[in-house]
Amino acid sequence: MLELCSIVSGSSGNCICVGSDANHVLIDAGISGKRIAEGLSAIDLDCRDLDGILVTHEHIDHIAGLGVMARRYGLPIYATKETIAAIGKISSVGKVDSGLFCEIRPGEEFVIGDLTVMPISISHDAANPVAYRIESGGHKMAVVTDLGTYTEELVGQLQGLDGLLLEANHDIHMLETGIYPYPLKRRIMGDRGHLSNESSGRLLGELLHDHFGGVLLGHLSKENNYEELAYESVRLEVTMGDNPYRAEDFPIHVAKRDAVSPVLRAM
Repeated sequence: MLELCSIVSGSSGNCICVGSDANHVLIDAGISGKRIAEGLSAIDLDCRDLDGILVTHEHIDHIAGLGVMARRYGLPIYATKETIAAIGKISSVGKVDSGLFCEIRPGEEFVIGDLTVMPISISHDAANPVAYRIESGGHKMAVVTDLGTYTEELVGQLQGLDGLLLEANHDIHMLETGIYPYPLKRRIMGDRGHLSNESSGRLLGELLHDHFGGVLLGHLSKENNYEELAYESVRLEVTMGDNPYRAEDFPIHVAKRDAVSPVLRAM
């Protein structure tokens, strides 16, 4: 059994839980320790059930609660060498025992209990960011957010998934006509920014297969997107795309920015 659940996901904070019957990890800890504990409780877990925290990158909406969680529960923190160095420069994280940091490398699997984790390089304006694919018991889930574009290599690493949390950050028209300053708009729409709803739908279309279990759309921008728009835009891209599937062939959910999402489960 393998499960994936978003505790919260959005431009203001991200925290995802992935686990099997025996082991559980957080992917990012971008909210307070209290909110993480409350979210885990909603899915019948406790912070003491966790076996580690996998960090995608050092931006504060992914690490705001990292220091508290590490200090309070002694949790190992898995991140790339460059991400670890960048975290050390962020004062709000506070002091973290250096012995808790576990250096990982993109493209090299590592094991946490019965979870096999593959960090995958992504394109984002951070030190050395990664997405994560997690396998257990013959099932595979992945968390893929904070990427401005995607490559054939990434698509190849994400084949055969049972479930996926995938970024659908912004609607291009809302971003272009919104209040953000022009340089920030350029950054978000650039190759090291964030996936639009349309790009998210196109990437999803390349990952579908007959036994695909479902997708959570995550990391929605508070200012440049909303749930119904992300949902319908991705559905349209899948149905109209160059693939044999339609959006109604599998579940599509939108991860909440302030509440626990539905659980994706592979048995």
